[in-house]
Amino acid sequence: MTQNAPAANRRTPNGLLHETSPYLQQHAYNPVDWSPWGSEALQRAKDLDRPIFLSIGYSACHWCHVMEHESFENEAIAALMNELFVNIKVDREERPDLDQIYMNAVQLMTRRGGWPMSVFLTPELKPFFGGTYWPPEARMGMPGFREILVKVAEAYRTRRADVERGADELTDAVRKMGTQIGESVVLNNVLLRRAMQRLLSITDRRHGGFGGAPKFPHAMDLRLLLRCWKRFGDLDALDAARLTLDKMAAGGIYDQLGGGFHRYSTDERWLAPHFEKMLYDNALLVPAYLEAYQATGDANYARVARETLDYVLREMTQPQGGFFSTQDADSEGVEGKFFVWSEAEIEQVLGTDDAKVFNYCYDVTERGNWEEHNILNRPKTDAQAAKVLGLSEADLAVILSRCREKLLAVRSRRIAPGRDDKVIVAWNGMMLSALAQSAQILDDDRYSAAARAAADFLLATLRNPDGSLLHSFKDGQARFNGYLDDYTCLIDGLVDLYQAAFDAKYLDAAIDLAEKLLTLFYDEQQEGFFYTPSHHEALIARNKDNHDGSTPSGNSMAATALLRLGRLCGRSDFEQKAVSTLEFLSGVLAESPTAAGQALLALDFLLGPTREIAIVDGGSPAETTDVLRSLHRRFMPNKVVARKPAQTNDAALSTALQPLLKGKTSRGGATTIFICEHGTCSLPIVGVTGLEQALS
Repeated sequence: MTQNAPAANRRTPNGLLHETSPYLQQHAYNPVDWSPWGSEALQRAKDLDRPIFLSIGYSACHWCHVMEHESFENEAIAALMNELFVNIKVDREERPDLDQIYMNAVQLMTRRGGWPMSVFLTPELKPFFGGTYWPPEARMGMPGFREILVKVAEAYRTRRADVERGADELTDAVRKMGTQIGESVVLNNVLLRRAMQRLLSITDRRHGGFGGAPKFPHAMDLRLLLRCWKRFGDLDALDAARLTLDKMAAGGIYDQLGGGFHRYSTDERWLAPHFEKMLYDNALLVPAYLEAYQATGDANYARVARETLDYVLREMTQPQGGFFSTQDADSEGVEGKFFVWSEAEIEQVLGTDDAKVFNYCYDVTERGNWEEHNILNRPKTDAQAAKVLGLSEADLAVILSRCREKLLAVRSRRIAPGRDDKVIVAWNGMMLSALAQSAQILDDDRYSAAARAAADFLLATLRNPDGSLLHSFKDGQARFNGYLDDYTCLIDGLVDLYQAAFDAKYLDAAIDLAEKLLTLFYDEQQEGFFYTPSHHEALIARNKDNHDGSTPSGNSMAATALLRLGRLCGRSDFEQKAVSTLEFLSGVLAESPTAAGQALLALDFLLGPTREIAIVDGGSPAETTDVLRSLHRRFMPNKVVARKPAQTNDAALSTALQPLLKGKTSRGGATTIFICEHGTCSLPIVGVTGLEQALS
């Protein structure tokens, strides 16, 4: 990192030295006089009457590192920046509110976006010029950063009225962009069928995924296709989802040795990833593979989910139980170096015979398959490879398992990519949900224990005394107001955790957060939820996050979490707010279904049939376990499950569980199941046999 370079160590640190963000700390010894976003820097811009240069990025961003090396480490460019601007650095993962606002501005100005984001603001924080990465000098059709600095400062000094007029117009457009969602439409099956048809129309029928390179995983859209297959009986939807899941799991985007998914693929066949690993990608993909496992019974999907979670527990979990944010793409200054291999390296580790088998299966050659190196991937299935190699599939599996174990041990001794070890509540909520679902579907208590540890840490450490959430944790400090997705993702994760552990304290915590969510974020006049709470600092816009990107939008997750919590706890007020939020989003669902996957999942839950399943323990804990296993084997995504422990009377039930469990008792000492819809329950069902007959 920059601060470890010899030249950097001779410099005086700038205003980022004591920040908690690893990204900001990376820039603490730049010759640029960086400041963090805050009242001191903003007031200095007003006092000096200088424009602000706002640079937004994140620690795992490759091009952020490039621009730092080329420009922010350049003494002459830094001197120019310090003379002409007040320079502010922001970690987009700590301040997604600022990132949203100024990314909208950059997209309006340039019709594109990305990171590093570079924006020039008036002292009143209004944007007037911006872009993403700029090289230090003009090249390949891009203007040079040095030239931009001079021209922007000159325009601000000599054409101030024009700059301010343009900044006002752009700010008005940013405000509108942050709340516009299109005409409302009726919430019905038509929206789901239209979304399915749109996804199928852009599916790559050879390699899977949607569209061409670069390719992103689109976990929410894959889960939607599985639901559309179930709802409409459309086998094409199932085939498209399976093709994508299979190709990703076999590709270089998946870490074939260590488990877990890289950010995205730079090519159309999932071979060459951008090598950073994000917590949220892995948290979102695990449920997609789990649901495919339920829908098809294909054990390969369970394997991928398990390996991904094991990677998270091994490499992305902090001692207190929370989960780290990202791992860099770069190692020793080279993208992907940690993950790639030469044929000679593999033969040295494995020996000639095992290397021959492994290299055939994992596409390893002397020439390499990527920049003269090899990215491990599986172009052939086990059956195809075994046939060519003259081995049984069982023998092949033993050899490959042995090889992977040896290579992973060797790789672990390499210099690892940097890790951003801050804990972000929203992303932790997603991983909490993935772990809790895995504990149920894979029947593995390790995942339930990890989910409980994470939830306990978040609830104890990232809340204010009044119970409101904070956003991130690093170096013993919890900072920043919680944003909409922090609340909604954590609520949703707690709902899943209750259904894995059946500990009502997690449901009570979810209800408490949901009530704060409605108080702090809901727009009673126009419906939908603002991204920032009502007590947040005043910015140039207050957005409503309504389009899915790499992560679900805050409003989509609000609809999802409130529907599930409301149905589980009999809280019609939560459900009503969820429905009004889907109505608020309905224009996006109709016009841009590929940007509304999570909201469409919520719509599928709303339209049902959605079952509330109440399980009352009998005299045999093993029988209840068998009932739960039978339930979790099935692809039945639109359900909530509550459990009444043996010998528990109604008065001892949590208030949250009384609407669904009160008055329900075991029949004949056996585990008894009640299947309900909107509070109307079937006759009692006894044991596993009764449950399977009822669900069939």
